[in-house]
Formats: sequence, C-alpha cells, structure tokens
Amino acid sequence: MSEETVVNIEETKAASAPVATISTLGKHEGQSVTLKGWLYNLRESGKLLFPIFRDGTGTVQGVAHVKSVPAEVFEALKGLTQESSVIVTGKVRADKRAPGGYELDVENIQVIQRVSESDPFPISLKEHGVEFLMEHRHLWVRTPRQSAILRIRAEIMRAAAEYFDQNGFIRTDPPILTPAACEGTSTLFPVDYFGEPAFLTQSGQLYIESTALALGKVYSFGPTFRAEKSKTRRHLTEFWMVEPEVAFCDLNDLMQLAENYLSHIVQSVVKNRAPELEVIGRDIQKLEAIVPPFPRLRYDEAAKMLNDAHAKGELENPFEYGNDFGSPDETWLTKQFDKPVMVHRYPAAVKAFYMEPDPEDPTYALCLDVLAPEGYGEVIGGSQRVSSYDLLKSRIEAHNLPLESFQWYLDLRRYGSVPHAGFGMGIERVVAWVCGLDHVRETIPFARTLHRIYP
Repeated sequence: MSEETVVNIEETKAASAPVATISTLGKHEGQSVTLKGWLYNLRESGKLLFPIFRDGTGTVQGVAHVKSVPAEVFEALKGLTQESSVIVTGKVRADKRAPGGYELDVENIQVIQRVSESDPFPISLKEHGVEFLMEHRHLWVRTPRQSAILRIRAEIMRAAAEYFDQNGFIRTDPPILTPAACEGTSTLFPVDYFGEPAFLTQSGQLYIESTALALGKVYSFGPTFRAEKSKTRRHLTEFWMVEPEVAFCDLNDLMQLAENYLSHIVQSVVKNRAPELEVIGRDIQKLEAIVPPFPRLRYDEAAKMLNDAHAKGELENPFEYGNDFGSPDETWLTKQFDKPVMVHRYPAAVKAFYMEPDPEDPTYALCLDVLAPEGYGEVIGGSQRVSSYDLLKSRIEAHNLPLESFQWYLDLRRYGSVPHAGFGMGIERVVAWVCGLDHVRETIPFARTLHRIYP
C-alpha cells in the first residue's frame, strides 16, 4: 500500500522558482528552483535533515534546519521514505564538498506519493546479490550507478549515429525477420512466419550490402539476436548493433574507419558524460588515451605473441594456430596495449563465407577484429566482402547454406559488383568497456541472457 501526503507550496514561491533539473543546478546558483523527482536517501543530525534527491539527471543533497522551514515542511521531509516522489523547492548553493558541486537549501516540498514503511522500496542501500538485483532490474535502474551507466549508454548510441550522420553515411534499416542465416543456423532463434520458417536476425549485414551498392555509404542500427548457449560475461542473447557498409572500400580503409569511429565515441563520452564516469569510478585518463592510430597485428603475429606468453608461463594454455581467439587470449592480448588493437587477416577457414580472401595468400581472409584494452576483448568485427559471383556461390555451397535463400545476395555480385567492406559493433560490449563493467548484464536496461527473460 502507498501513502500520500501533500504539503502545498506557497503560490508566490512556486511562481518565482523556475523548474530545473539537478544536472543544470549550476546555472541557478543563488536562486530558488523547483525540482521534480524522488527521495534517494535521508540522513538526520539533530535539528538538521539531509535529504538526497534524484531526478533522472543526477542526485543532489538537500539541507533543512528545523528553524529554516515551516514546521509542516520539516515534518513532511522527516517522514519521507526511499523513492517517495516529490516536488521540492530550494535555493541552490555552491559547495565544493558536494558530489555535483551544489547543495539545495530546502524551502518547500510537495509529496506526490509517500512509499509505505510497511512495503518499502526493495533496493535498499545495503548490498544485494546479483540474482536479487536482476529480478528487480525494473527498480535497480533507479540507483545512481545504474542510472549513470544508462546515461553513458545513451551517449555512446548518440555518438555512434552522429559520426556516420556527419560523415556522409545514410542510415538504412534491415529486416529483423530473415529467411536464412548470416553466419550459422545454430545461433538463430526460429520463428513461424505464417507457416514458413524464419529467424530473428543475427546481423543486418547482408541487407545493408545491398543498400551500400545503392547509396555508397550506409549504416544500420538496431537489435540483433544470438541463440548461442553462452554464459560468459560478454554475451547477451538480445543486443544492439551498429553496422556500417561502404562501397569501393578495402580492408585498409575499413581499419581507418574503425579507429576513427571508436575514438569519436569514446571521446564524446569523456566530453559529455564526465559526471557519470565519476559516479561509477571510471579512470578517465584511460579513456582519454583512445585516439588514432590503433596498433595493428596480423593474426599470425598475435598467435605468436600468445604462444610466447604461454612459454613464459603468462598463459595457462598454448594457442592452437587456426582457431579463433578465445576470451583468455583476447584478454591477454588487450592488456599489452593501452589502446584497442586491430587484429587482421585471420585464416579464412575459421571465418564467415562472405569474407574476401587475401589476394596475396587466399588462405587468409581480409578481415579484422578490434579488441578493446583492459581485457575487454572484441568490440568490432568486420571484413572486406567477397565481390566475385562465382566465389561467393561456391562459398555458400561449401557452408551447406540454402542457395535459394541467397539468390538476392548473389544478385549484388551479378549486377555491378565492386569491392566493399563493413563491420559490426556491439553497443553493449562498448558500454561494458567504457564503463569498466565486469559483465554486460549491466549495460542494457533489461538484459536477456541464457536463463533470463524476466522482467
């Protein structure tokens, strides 16, 4: 049950106090403002109350002395419970000791809803287990740390689109329902499409190759789905991916695009979300170092580094040449650099059917993975695409994929084929790296993992 208490704010005071947000309090120093939000915490020290309010843009500590406010306001403040919704008026005062640099001298308050003490907000300030927090994800997102992560996520998504919009790319949206796999049928979620088999997309790549040959430079931005039964800290079954595709583009062009793109995103976060980075305790200096150029390694060079590390006892297991890199391999590699490292030209046998072979040695593919530093692993994967009709057709057949489902894709090589390339970047992995998180489940409002689809 909820309780309601209403204390009317004086009409003259309300009229003279502009509505503000906590993030903009610095523009109102010395002025009375009205905030609309919730109580995050309340401390009491004798005749002083220290309510901490949140409004979605941040938190601010209020101060109220028993003699500085009307008795009914003091009592209303004193009776507040965590997450009670309020409209509060107070004077903004600079205080270097305060987290945001400002405090609010409370003058009046209106309680919209007082959370009942008999049914308190379940996410208290004490420690909670991960399982409990994930079961209450719809409420956990209100806490300052989780709110800061979501604001950083929003900045990453904004900057991700901004770079392409400012550099001549056209956003085109591929379908979410597809008739065939892009990379492998074992990682797809099947859907009954009016009696016909269909799948939730694992990538928009094949479709935006089509729009790239129509528009030159394109990108897509949307949800993707992977049915891998993976329990690692880097995997979700539903996540967001941005995918550029460029006509008349080779692997070297693609690597330059990837490093400029990723740097733009990280520096946008540093510039625009410094308060949030401080809330989560992120070392900004490590992010400030993310500027081009990035180190580049051939697959063979990276494999040798890994086996040398094993010989020195730095890695438990040797790296088996010809395999893709596992999580321990990526973690070790990325810890050798303070910037993302671009690993290119993997053995063609371990890569997807649509990747162009290296003309100097066709046993290698013209592909790259961008591995984030500090052990965060792959955040970008891409390649130059096969441009030959005959080669692509033989690759589709060799991978036992249904040729009839890819006739439209083969048409792109039949009519005006050109060298082209693109990559995919998973938003959640970038958020995990930029925020310094241990697990991707905190990078998205509602994580979908192997055994979680609630809430």
